[in-house]
Amino acid sequence: MGKISPSLRTSFPVTGLLKNPTSSPTPSVPLPRHVPSSSKKPPSKKKQPKTDRTPDSNSMMAFKSPSLSDAKKTFNSILSTSPAQQLDPRFHNALLQSFSLVSSTPQDSLSFLDYMTKTHPSFIPNRYTYHILLSHSCKSPSDSNLSSLRKTLDLMTHDGFPPDQSSVDLVVRSLCSVGREDLAVEMVKEFSLKHSPPDSFTYNFFIRHLSKTRVLSSVYSLIEDLQNSVNLKPDLVTYTILIDSVCRSKNLREATRLLGVLRESGFKPDCFLYNTIMKGYCILDSGSEVIGVYKKMMEDGVEPDLVTYNTLIYGLSKAGRVNESRKFLRVMAEMGHFPDAITYTSLMNGMCRKGDALGALELLEEMEQKGCSPNSCTYNTLLHGLGKSRFLDKGVELYEMMKSSGMKLETASYATFVRALCRADRIAEAYGVFDYAVESKSLTDVAAYSALESSLKWLKKTRGQGTEL
Repeated sequence: MGKISPSLRTSFPVTGLLKNPTSSPTPSVPLPRHVPSSSKKPPSKKKQPKTDRTPDSNSMMAFKSPSLSDAKKTFNSILSTSPAQQLDPRFHNALLQSFSLVSSTPQDSLSFLDYMTKTHPSFIPNRYTYHILLSHSCKSPSDSNLSSLRKTLDLMTHDGFPPDQSSVDLVVRSLCSVGREDLAVEMVKEFSLKHSPPDSFTYNFFIRHLSKTRVLSSVYSLIEDLQNSVNLKPDLVTYTILIDSVCRSKNLREATRLLGVLRESGFKPDCFLYNTIMKGYCILDSGSEVIGVYKKMMEDGVEPDLVTYNTLIYGLSKAGRVNESRKFLRVMAEMGHFPDAITYTSLMNGMCRKGDALGALELLEEMEQKGCSPNSCTYNTLLHGLGKSRFLDKGVELYEMMKSSGMKLETASYATFVRALCRADRIAEAYGVFDYAVESKSLTDVAAYSALESSLKWLKKTRGQGTEL
């Protein structure tokens, strides 16, 4: 990616801003854990010959008309050309799925299933067959009172497939996906009383969805209603979802109250929950409260993880308490959690906010010496800080290295850097940064030009007024 220039070396002993000249920047999102280590190419799979038992993709697309009578004719035509597939329930389910995508009403899909079973008795529906109908009924606007859904549930029970937890999960998720939350509430109660109550995963999915789409008071009412009517009780995950919701809305007073309710219910806060509350205080730039949560966490015997320390350092740095946050680099290392790119970038961001962009650049040396590779966010943070502090020569060199490595510019760093170049009357360089932002698709053409245009207008105005740049 390029070596640091002599001018940067004379200011501070940076050993190399970027490593591995031919490699791409470190992604900010971690790679999946289970990645094959072998570089050998996996053996190619031989193409299996098509058999009568394999559903033909062309036949799956045969249902183009919502007409039930047309569907019956098409079904008979397909089966007459592939008689062996009459024994394969997967084939029949695929046909039912295909018709349900185009049929006008769930009732037509039910009628089509009835025709399939009567015409070809060898086809025996399974649970997946009925789940196709359940999903169609939930998403169909024509089934406003869910009468087809209830018919399907009755049919399942009659045919030996009583609705279970997978059925209620499908119903809840399908109804929520089309904004029919009131009906989802109704079906959760009905399932709990007649069939099977939802498991904790479905229940907490539902609460999380409602906390994003409804006011919190109505979610509280629902939780209480489900607890009293069908004995569905919130667990630790439920409280964590609620606390996360109020923290995002900056209502930390309510988060504290919920923490008390959680304890009264017999649950002990875990590391994830403390991290959630800590992030809430970070949003409010409340450094003292962030430290308070950390201390309470330690008092309760909950061991912090890497996210805890990263959140703590981010919150303190954002609140301007950079020196205090740097002390936690040693603390977290002693606890076995070594600083990563997020840790250092948070510190650099705090230092740049305080006007110490050169100190943030020096921190890059420490970061690399400890074997931590910076990522695109790290460099954009530094570029933003250097531009804001008017260290343009160092900013240009950093930008050139980002450019040579193919790193994309972020909106804030691009706008700040271009503005600083224009104010220093380095217009040609500002246009060069604009060209790279567009060519690398860092920003849209409109966004990139808008930032450049506003900076040029400011320059023209100050020149006309004879203002000192």
